[in-house]
Amino acid sequence: MPRAVLEVCVDNPAGVRAAVRGGADRIELCSALEVGGLTPSAGLMQAAAGCGVPVLAMIRPRSGDFAFSADEVAVMRADIAAARAAGLAGVVLGAARAGALDQGVLADLVAAAQGLDMTLHRAVDLCDDVGAAVEMAVGLGFQRILSSGGAASAGQGLARLAAMIAAAGGRVPIMPGAGVTAETVGLLRALGVSEVHASCSVPGVSAPLGFGAPRVTSADRVRALKAALLTWG
Repeated sequence: MPRAVLEVCVDNPAGVRAAVRGGADRIELCSALEVGGLTPSAGLMQAAAGCGVPVLAMIRPRSGDFAFSADEVAVMRADIAAARAAGLAGVVLGAARAGALDQGVLADLVAAAQGLDMTLHRAVDLCDDVGAAVEMAVGLGFQRILSSGGAASAGQGLARLAAMIAAAGGRVPIMPGAGVTAETVGLLRALGVSEVHASCSVPGVSAPLGFGAPRVTSADRVRALKAALLTWG
């Protein structure tokens, strides 16, 4: 089996450099990874462009749920335009409410992102019907689906990940993410996945004024995970 593509999520220029240095194949660019990742600034998008690997920007205007208002969707469309203007390869999208993907919002965002690479993010993990969610993602034209299998970590969500892979039937890759490290990635090998998502981070220095401590991307952790994936080939 060919080695899986390694996508690393980062939220600052140092993280971009560490991910590339460690051998990441693709970068998910965010801000505020401590809350699951929000839209990066236009400046960060511009700084990441041309780093040597494809960069996809998270498009998520706030933390919390994935039920977005019309005003928030308008912001998201503008952020997609900023990612395009920065020359990034694509965007990472998701919207859900009442236990299902929000088809109307997603169709609006996908239309704004035409021509860009598109990942459906872990909003899919809030969906009750895995098969229906995968069908909608395929129909909307997403290039991949990021999922933990609805669990705290991908290693704990293997059964749901397997169900998603079966529902996809090879039409779109299911990319496991959450808690994926060089030590745990072996749990995913039997799924036959072609892409893997990880933060490859270590705790940063405690932040002042009581704000949350950041995570720091480790080139060594990226390198170790890449080496573990090479054993799959």
